[in-house]
Amino acid sequence: MIRAQIEDKLRNEFQPAYLDVQDESYRHNVPAGSESHFKVVIVSDRFSGERFLARHRAIYAVLAKELAGPVHALALHTYTTTEWQGLQDTVPASPDCRGAGLQA
Repeated sequence: MIRAQIEDKLRNEFQPAYLDVQDESYRHNVPAGSESHFKVVIVSDRFSGERFLARHRAIYAVLAKELAGPVHALALHTYTTTEWQGLQDTVPASPDCRGAGLQA
């Protein structure tokens, strides 16, 4: 449910050429079924001329409600179409959670 909200808001605001929102909550020390940790890969020419900090701030503004509530962590990978092509459609893997082996 939260994942779908994030996708809808990002699609509406940024009209991305590519969008992948992954729920990575299962990799963290949270109760089963939590939707609290997400990885977002978004490719939009709206980011042209913007530094990564400005891109991230724009996303944080769009997702302010989610970040104030259920979303604890948001890993952002923001690219223009040209940058994305230069990466050959690859995205860095998320690091392991330090507390992943602990029970909630």
